[in-house]
Amino acid sequence: LAQSALLRMREAKGEAIGDIPEGLYPGDYLVPVGEKLADMDLPEDAAEQLMAAKTVALPMMMDMIRQDLAALGVVHDFFRSEQDLHNDGSVDKSLQELDTKSLIYNGVLEPPKGKEPPPDWEPSPQTLFKSSQFGDDSDRALKKSDGSWTYFAPDIAYHFDKAQRGYKQMIDVWGADHIGYIKRMQSAVTAITDGEAQLEVKVCNLVKLMRGGQPVKMSKRAGSFITLREVVDEVGKDAVRFMMLTRKNDAPLDFDFDLVKEKSRDNPVFYVQYAYARIFSVMNNTGALGWQVDDATLAKASLATLTHEAELTLIRLLGTFPRMLAAAAQAREPHRVAFYLLDLAAAFHALWNLGKEEKALRFIQEEDAAGSLARLALIRATALTLASGLDVIGVTPQDELR
Repeated sequence: LAQSALLRMREAKGEAIGDIPEGLYPGDYLVPVGEKLADMDLPEDAAEQLMAAKTVALPMMMDMIRQDLAALGVVHDFFRSEQDLHNDGSVDKSLQELDTKSLIYNGVLEPPKGKEPPPDWEPSPQTLFKSSQFGDDSDRALKKSDGSWTYFAPDIAYHFDKAQRGYKQMIDVWGADHIGYIKRMQSAVTAITDGEAQLEVKVCNLVKLMRGGQPVKMSKRAGSFITLREVVDEVGKDAVRFMMLTRKNDAPLDFDFDLVKEKSRDNPVFYVQYAYARIFSVMNNTGALGWQVDDATLAKASLATLTHEAELTLIRLLGTFPRMLAAAAQAREPHRVAFYLLDLAAAFHALWNLGKEEKALRFIQEEDAAGSLARLALIRATALTLASGLDVIGVTPQDELR
């Protein structure tokens, strides 16, 4: 990162840097970092210059990440720097905790049979954690033979810090490429907290960006890629949040820009929002009739007239909302809420379409005030449930679609 930032600094000073060398970050997001470095009086020594660039680049990147997440409606209460864990002694403290439990030793790990050795494997004595005693496939290295820490050591310190702050039920969200790391991390949490804390890992698969059904070509090497912020800026926060929940977190997702902008039932975001907007327009139309249709009045409506199968289907779906929500929360699977909202929207749209063919199913009938109030109560309940479900997943219901 620091080397990439220094390269952008040279560019900011007018130097033609050409193609970004292999191994450096090619993204334009480092241009502002380079510009800031260009305005600074950096030390002449190469190592000191690299450290200065790192000191500037890291907080700027973190600010950018926070801003991008905030644009998506994701805000973290607490950030913990890995460097801080080293600086304040948290890594040493967590390893001492494991050592007092006789769970650390010096030894040489056998290389995995039939597989490429992991990056932290070496044929020399290392400081090892007895991870295999807690369900892992093998023991794991904490400190390399040269005295430097592996990535695993600060990860243990991070989770130990959480446990010491009173958090016993921990949930990590990881990319699918880290799935092989789960057992060792769970073993470490169990070991260092004497089983008082549990770690649950939710694995998220890749999102493939599409346009018109075709993959968007991206190249990390060429610096050609689309950032999360660019996706949010193009289609909006609500569309991104909802589309991300149209698949279970561990299933791959195709995110089609064109589909998300479509005003059709093939676009799940539009389909749910359209149901809410339709109900809102119906409720507004009652004003011309002079009827009192506030929630207190609708709550007293006699629902005995709601006997058509399409009406009963909608009622049954509404009745499952609390159970669905509780099950989604317990399983930590928010996609269940999105699936439910799609089913609820489909049931409402089906009833709407039937009303075009059968007058008795139209929501407003001037000659049948009692029946109309019953149907209005039904769709008002549907709107409230749609709004509640959307709120749970951080999406704002739209009264009107333009």
